[in-house]
Amino acid sequence: MQPQHWLVKSEPEAYSWADFERDKRTAWTGVRNYQARLHLNAMRPGDRVLFYESVGPKAVAGLAEVTKPSFPDTTAAEPGWVAVELKCGRALPHPVTLAQIKAEAALADIALIRQSRLSVLPLAPAEYALIVKLGA
Repeated sequence: MQPQHWLVKSEPEAYSWADFERDKRTAWTGVRNYQARLHLNAMRPGDRVLFYESVGPKAVAGLAEVTKPSFPDTTAAEPGWVAVELKCGRALPHPVTLAQIKAEAALADIALIRQSRLSVLPLAPAEYALIVKLGA
C-alpha cells in the first residue's frame, strides 16, 4: 500500500516546528473538528506529513511521518476524539509560504486553500511533492 500524504497545521504559540524538532515525536492531540477527525482516523504508519505553521509564518516548515495510527486523544473531555503519533523529519531549507502555495497553478485546488480552517488535511502525492520541491 502506497503512503498517503497529509498536511497538519499548528499555531506556533501552541506547538511550533522548533518544538517538534526538539521533541522528535509528538502525539497530535487537540483536534476537535469532525472532518479533521476522519482524516486522523485514515492516517497510517509511514504516511508522509507536511508541518504547517499557521498564524504568524503561514508556511510549511518541515516534513514528518505518521508512526502510530489513531488512538484515543487523552486531552479530550468526551470520547471519540483521536490523535496520531508523528515523528519529526527534516526542516525544509526554505519554508513554503501560503502566498507561494496560492501562486502555484498546480496547487489551486489544494485543501489548504479550499478548507483553510481544518487542521488536518489530505494532499495528493503530486501536491505534496511540489511543496517539498518548492521548499528545497
